Amino acid sequence: MYKNQLQSYDRMPVEGNPTQSEAWALLQAALKMRDAVSSGEEAEMKAAVRLNLRLWTIFQADLLSPQCQVPAEIRQNMLTLANFIDKRSIDFMSEPIAKNIDVLININREIAGGLHEGARNNPVQEENSGPQEDAEVSSAPPVDLSDLEA
Repeated sequence: MYKNQLQSYDRMPVEGNPTQSEAWALLQAALKMRDAVSSGEEAEMKAAVRLNLRLWTIFQADLLSPQCQVPAEIRQNMLTLANFIDKRSIDFMSEPIAKNIDVLININREIAGGLHEGARNNPVQEENSGPQEDAEVSSAPPVDLSDLEA
């Protein structure tokens, strides 16, 4: 769905645009996981999943910050999604089956694509805006979490 937009993320985003930076980071983590699955190397897959887990931990910290300006409903949805990613990542670490990484890759791609689309539709960013400002996150497509419950 977002293939054309995601192709523009093969280079680092321009400094000062947190939304594009987040989208780029999510996509890079997805690409690392995809490449690790292709290699079939357990150590490489675990390293890629750990990197993705660290990225989502940063998102969680931002969402839990008292300064977070993300609307409550979006914040709760993202925290629920982050919790799902935590569980799937830990499950993978204990039972490293390559096909179990696919859901993590797909989530990252979809969120990155939504952030990228939101950044294209809202190119003006405040200089001091944080990584999870209201306008940036609300531009992402809604995430249906019903299929993600583990």
